[in-house]
Amino acid sequence: MSVDSNLKLSCYHCGEDCKDTSIQLQDKTFCCDGCKLVFEILNENELCAFYDINKNPGISQKIKVRPDKFAFLDDTSIQQKLIQFSDETQTHVTFYLPQMHCSSCLWLLENIYKINKGVVSSKVNFENKEVFIIFNNNTTSLRKVVETLTQIGYEPHISLHALDTSTVKKSDNKRIYKVGIAGFCFANVMMMSFPEYFVADGVVEANIRATLSYIIVAFSIPVLLYCADEFFILAWKGIKHKFLNIDAPIALAIAITFGRSIYEIFSHTGPGYLDSMCGIVFFMLLGRILQDRTYQSISFDRDYKSFFPIAVNVIKEDKIIPTALYQLKKGDLIQIYNNELVPADGILSKGKAQIDYSFVSGESIPVSKDIGEIIYAGGKQMAGLIELLVVKDVSQSYLTNLWNKDAFQQKEDSNASFIHVISKYFTVIVLGIATIAAAYWLYKGQYTLMWNTITTVLIVACPCALLLSATFTNGNILRILSKNKFYLRHPDVIENITKINQLVFDKTGTLTQQNKTKVSYNGQALSANEQKNIASLLSQSTHPLSKAILEELQINKISEVQNFKVHVGKGIEGWIEDKHYKIGAYDFVYASSELSNTGSAVHIMIDNIWIGQYKIIHNYRYGFNRLMEVLKAQYSIAVVSGDNDAEKNKLKEILGNDADLLFYQKPDDKLNYIQHLQNIQHKNVMMIGDGLNDAGALKTSNVGVAVSENSNNFSPACDAILDASQFSNLDKFIAYAKSGKKIILISFVLSIFYNVVGLFFAVQGTLSPLIAAILMPCSSITIILTTYGMSEWAAWKIGLETKYDKSHV
Repeated sequence: MSVDSNLKLSCYHCGEDCKDTSIQLQDKTFCCDGCKLVFEILNENELCAFYDINKNPGISQKIKVRPDKFAFLDDTSIQQKLIQFSDETQTHVTFYLPQMHCSSCLWLLENIYKINKGVVSSKVNFENKEVFIIFNNNTTSLRKVVETLTQIGYEPHISLHALDTSTVKKSDNKRIYKVGIAGFCFANVMMMSFPEYFVADGVVEANIRATLSYIIVAFSIPVLLYCADEFFILAWKGIKHKFLNIDAPIALAIAITFGRSIYEIFSHTGPGYLDSMCGIVFFMLLGRILQDRTYQSISFDRDYKSFFPIAVNVIKEDKIIPTALYQLKKGDLIQIYNNELVPADGILSKGKAQIDYSFVSGESIPVSKDIGEIIYAGGKQMAGLIELLVVKDVSQSYLTNLWNKDAFQQKEDSNASFIHVISKYFTVIVLGIATIAAAYWLYKGQYTLMWNTITTVLIVACPCALLLSATFTNGNILRILSKNKFYLRHPDVIENITKINQLVFDKTGTLTQQNKTKVSYNGQALSANEQKNIASLLSQSTHPLSKAILEELQINKISEVQNFKVHVGKGIEGWIEDKHYKIGAYDFVYASSELSNTGSAVHIMIDNIWIGQYKIIHNYRYGFNRLMEVLKAQYSIAVVSGDNDAEKNKLKEILGNDADLLFYQKPDDKLNYIQHLQNIQHKNVMMIGDGLNDAGALKTSNVGVAVSENSNNFSPACDAILDASQFSNLDKFIAYAKSGKKIILISFVLSIFYNVVGLFFAVQGTLSPLIAAILMPCSSITIILTTYGMSEWAAWKIGLETKYDKSHV
């Protein structure tokens, strides 16, 4: 099969470009042997319909998984911490699969029993990216199930965090139960109240009317005592702190409504308005569940345990023993493989170490380590197998101590929401009106009108519309932002976003794309043979810059290298075809002083003659230039990076001279800078970062946004998670959050108009409490529909998607 060299083919399995078109099977081309192997597995088990549901739905398999990676799952103590149920025949377990992204994934995972015959059933929770598997203990094992998932591209995320049962986030179904009970009771109370609304006096027999009233009371009691308890609890907490929050008038209205209704029903002076009370509680709880959906589906409180491995290989008496991380102790000799994280501080005792500390320090270039040097926890090994002698327990490592700093744990409470501020004055005004009206009718001697006035004013003027508008507006904004892959941990974050006036960005992994670089050559023209020899020398190195240049050269056939030497932190040299090649840093090859000396330039020298340099430039995220143009016109901008300053001039050109550009910043430096902006310059700061080195700054800032290549992969504790693919839409997300406050205020104005009209009649004692009770749910429904429509329109106007793509379930 001949292929045009200029034509790029996509991998049939994952869709990535195929640089090597020789990996083929059944007229299908694959980017690597791993993708080809997955296709073979699916083909053998008649599961190729996987490719018919979505185009190129698979996950790239370029990074191979070592055969014994999951040997630790044979350890009974670890198994017991992971499984949910087990008996003599079956085991139940739930795995978190961050790779899950489309309906093809769902279909394949629910048909995994065809690949592993020991799997009895598998059910997918697509929203939480989880699969619940039941397998037969006599046919397969936990390790084999995990290996099966890994073989087809869905390696479960099993971390140290999974073993810490105290931090497992369980779904809180209590509010769902409350909504169900409140909805059931509300529907039944409304149905039994119809005779009072639509039937004239005397039509319904007195004993039937009394029976219906007592049944209504019975349905209302669980709504008051169970479903509405959170309103009373939150109101009391506010009062204890001498603060009237939005829940205080809600709780008062519920209590007054229930009390007045009980009095009327048992004194046979009226039907009561328990239907309104049940309706208030039902709609309020429904709105709060809508707000909670995002927070329940994504974890915003991740710590270092979320990305640490669950176990490592420990060498004891020349035997390799998989050992749970919590059992690791000082003096153990451990193995760390390529692309694996170092879980504890240790001294390098064997192997070649190239440690990527970008997640801890922000430095994009890996650090070479010699035997005898210490390697800190949190670094990722990039150059094959190494052995480390543990010098500190996991709980005492550098990374753990960094995370446990107070500044990384605490975040001061934000200022009270404008909803609570409005509610405070609203409550005082309503109570004042009720008191004045009651005093007037008391003076007139109209005791019945006095009680009617008090009750009606509190029912009509209940700030339900205000709370409903805020709850449903924020809930729908959270839904639409989540649809666009911007996930907020709490509705209060929406209001905090509206207050920001300073943006602070990390660089590596935030402004730039991870693992993607652009390589350009500047110097004398290189012949084909010289390029081959340069590639030959670079192939001996494991340094990421060497790999980036090799990727650019794309030369498969290499020459023999003699007398190869590595100069740690400087460069490499060797003899090829009787010529001496030196490749490396500026001062290593004695290049001209006129050339830029940056950490991202690799210089070439052949026989003591400088030939040229390769410049490695980080690719900025899609839409970066446009986004910065929009943001710098509205906000002050700063870049605070742990990386070198190679990109300083480019960033200054894009961001302007007014932007603060700080490099070589440690985690504490970033934290101190945020605090300086807040305390000295009185700025409301949004920090956008991606690594653990940003954790303190994210926690301290008014709004902390973690950028993640996958929203369900590890990211530092934060207020929001922004999927990296949506980085260019950050300005739209901020604008949409600001529109939420306007929508709430518009809805509040409508509710004030309703309240003014209602109060006009209520203070005169001419508005029946029954009519007031009927008008309240009507007003609430109107507010819900209004806020939903306006929030949808605002999203459409800004250019955000509002509907879910069915292909992604």
